[in-house]
Amino acid sequence: MAYPEIVSSDLDEVINHVLKNSTFAALDKPARSRKVSRADIIKALLFMQGGSLQKELHELGLNISASAFVQRRRQIPSELLGDILTELHARYDTPKTYLGYRVLAVDGTAVNIARNPESRCFVCNPSAPQGYCQLHATPMYDILNKSYRACVIQPQPQQDEIGALDALLAWHDFEEKTLLVADRAFSSYNLFAAIQQKPNADFLIRVKQGRGAMREVATLPMRELDTEISFTITTTQTKEDKEKGYIFLQTRKRKDRVYSQNTRAGRWDFPSPYPMKLRIVRVLLDTGEYETLATSLPPSVTAQQIKALYAARWGIETAYRELKYHYGLVNLHGRSEEFARQEIYASMIIASLCSRIISQAVVKQHTGAAYLYNVNQKMAAYLCKKFFRTPGADGEQLLRDIARYTEPVRPGRQDERKLRPKSFVGFLYRVAA
Repeated sequence: MAYPEIVSSDLDEVINHVLKNSTFAALDKPARSRKVSRADIIKALLFMQGGSLQKELHELGLNISASAFVQRRRQIPSELLGDILTELHARYDTPKTYLGYRVLAVDGTAVNIARNPESRCFVCNPSAPQGYCQLHATPMYDILNKSYRACVIQPQPQQDEIGALDALLAWHDFEEKTLLVADRAFSSYNLFAAIQQKPNADFLIRVKQGRGAMREVATLPMRELDTEISFTITTTQTKEDKEKGYIFLQTRKRKDRVYSQNTRAGRWDFPSPYPMKLRIVRVLLDTGEYETLATSLPPSVTAQQIKALYAARWGIETAYRELKYHYGLVNLHGRSEEFARQEIYASMIIASLCSRIISQAVVKQHTGAAYLYNVNQKMAAYLCKKFFRTPGADGEQLLRDIARYTEPVRPGRQDERKLRPKSFVGFLYRVAA
């Protein structure tokens, strides 16, 4: 079989395995014989594009009404698709690594869903007096292999990225050396300690370096450096703690005490006092600004390699753009929060599958061309989805088609990031084709 056909076969195996062995299967009621199976419903969620639900069902060849499809998808917990995502990542063959590390970026992104003032996802503030509904997804994204490993999805009003990564660490073990890369939003003593205690796990997290920086970081000179700092965390404020210079962390640990709303409390799941060591690397960027990184990587990984690893974290930002606009996450096919969760996981699954296929396409470089050429990701995503939607499609032809559509790689090209709020795409305003 051609590689795309192997990937498609892997997907079928994983879906059937999860449906059979998932904890949700044990709670499921025996279903009568149906023309459209649960596996068919899951694959429909994966392969849908941006059209209306009826149009998508017709394109997929599913002889089922939109109403029946909605009833059937209610029987599939979104967590089951999360299990499929994790299982597929575990089966990734010959993954790329850096210095022996599987590099996972962690960051959050918001997904707009249909407006519902009664939903726990409803957000209303002075800047948006009419309110809107939004979910916040925090995945672990394999930068080098362009594959999602797992994801925590929270209502936007209760979004907690540090808590989401804590949950991911609690749920998932790392069988190979893994590096977690994250920005300043994940700078947390508790996360540092949790990752250091996790077998096969290291971290590379940007920290504040000016006002609000950790005390030991704030005392370091503002220049390029690579040093180790040691300190002790405590959740008490005894005289002895103060004399020893311990760092006090307010945790609201006394349940019988009423704390002020202005009390800033941190998460802490470890003994007190707790000794901690961090390697601090400060690098100079091309813009003339400094960037300060905390890491548990050994000295064998140089400061320049650490700088390159953190720069690679941007891959998760471009992955989010592809997830929403190449794989259709901006065009949801359900109104409820649970349906939106299904489609977030589904988009991550299909994006991971397509990246495996795209990586096998061989792009022919033209002699004397000004630039190297790479696969056009948007067109490749469309071709891969078409392959999955077409029974008996030719995998070798898919790879040839992907290689036909290319775009130049322009190194060093920069553009100011343009952030514009975008609302949910209503069901009455979907394109016809």
